[in-house]
Amino acid sequence: MDWLKTHKNDLFLIAALLVLGGALALFLLLTRQGGGTVRVQVDGETVMELPLHQDAELVLGEDGHTNTLVIENGTARVIEADCPDQVCVRQGAVQYAGESIVCLPHRLIVTIEGGVGNSIDGVAG
Repeated sequence: MDWLKTHKNDLFLIAALLVLGGALALFLLLTRQGGGTVRVQVDGETVMELPLHQDAELVLGEDGHTNTLVIENGTARVIEADCPDQVCVRQGAVQYAGESIVCLPHRLIVTIEGGVGNSIDGVAG
């Protein structure tokens, strides 16, 4: 019982931080925007922009480097790459505005942009 008396304030602090963290996570979850466009950049230059709602499979690459980008079901992902680390493949699918897939060895960046937000209004009335 002595431990509880000496650490009561610590428990309150931990509880407050958990509540604040949960509220922030909920806010971010509810305010994120679905993407509308997939922007593909190689060496910092935009190579193409594709609608996220239209399914496609593309082989991207230059100088003997290839990445296979698949757009399906409103998501984009790299399913195959010939780079040694395979970080872009393990990244998984992206679908929300601001998310990216990056392949550093091939200098490839796939970014989700635009789109529409969800139906929750930021101002309660």
